[in-house]
Amino acid sequence: MTDAMGTFRIDIELENPGHRGPRRHVPGLLVDTGSELSWVPGPILESLLIERVKTKRFRQASGAVVERWTGEVRVHAAGTVTPDEVVFGEPDDLAILGSRTLEGLNLMVDPVGKRLVDSGPAPAAAA
Repeated sequence: MTDAMGTFRIDIELENPGHRGPRRHVPGLLVDTGSELSWVPGPILESLLIERVKTKRFRQASGAVVERWTGEVRVHAAGTVTPDEVVFGEPDDLAILGSRTLEGLNLMVDPVGKRLVDSGPAPAAAA
């Protein structure tokens, strides 16, 4: 799904790492490499029994600082999966796929095709 501003959105699935199997489809997350963590509506995380692990402070694009709970999930997107820390989004928050999730999935943004693509081999230390 493409937005008018040249950004794009993708659908993902989430899974509770402690109760593997059932997944929840999450449609239309805005791909945002400027956001470190991914933001998911809280009720979706709660439906998977994701535990609220800690609170963190975030500076929004408007400059406002907000505090939100985070928890641990398995994120499935674009044919791959990664464990990740995500934000319990509140009703007025955007649903976002952030840079840390993209890195864990080993995906990067193709700005021309407005899609996610494989980042290729991950860097490793030389012997």
